Amino acid sequence: SLLMVGELLAVLQQAEVDASVRVLVLKGEGGHFCAGGDIGDMAQARMRMAAGEGDAIAEVNAQFGRLCLAYARSRLPIVTVLEGSVMGGGFGLACVSDVTLALANVAFRLPETSLGIVPAQIAPFLVERIGYAEAKRLAVTGGKVDANEALTIRLVHEVHADAAALNDGLQQVLKRIQACAPGAIATTKALLSRARVHEPADLIDDAARLFSQAVQSPEGQEGTAAFMQKRQPAWVPQES
Repeated sequence: SLLMVGELLAVLQQAEVDASVRVLVLKGEGGHFCAGGDIGDMAQARMRMAAGEGDAIAEVNAQFGRLCLAYARSRLPIVTVLEGSVMGGGFGLACVSDVTLALANVAFRLPETSLGIVPAQIAPFLVERIGYAEAKRLAVTGGKVDANEALTIRLVHEVHADAAALNDGLQQVLKRIQACAPGAIATTKALLSRARVHEPADLIDDAARLFSQAVQSPEGQEGTAAFMQKRQPAWVPQES
């Protein structure tokens, strides 16, 4: 819903300015991740259009696109934990995350074309995650994907048999993320995003500049010192 879109954007914005936040985890409630867009919002948009307020349907759709883009471009690591239904817009949120974990009961669905509509905002992120050929296949078949196929096409990165194993997998991922320097993660994510659309030769000088800055940064100096002294860097949480 538009309400949830606003709440998810607010959470992201708050997290990105809070230096204590190292990673953002998205998880559904009640055994499902997301069943797609709220039909009620579409009905209200139609009523607004009937009242002469312009293309309200396009604006509702665009707001969800802005949400996906904000999460895709975040400096923070984004982890999605998927259970049950993952449909429509939920499919898109799964695609923009950096790490995607799933319960064995997960059921992906891309139903838009079977409803006579298009997966408008999630299309570029779907192509980015699983490639053009697989994205086309799912789009023209009203794609249904179970956990095993999702793992095969790398729509998800891990599948776990039960809730306990899924939580253990999440904790391991969080531990690995927090072993990496937050600034280095943010810079690397931005560089990888650029690498998708630029030739390697076009990035040599910029990449060298970023590398030099990282080496000279407090993180780079701390990481090197920790390695030489055979200890954990300061950004790694201390186990109690």
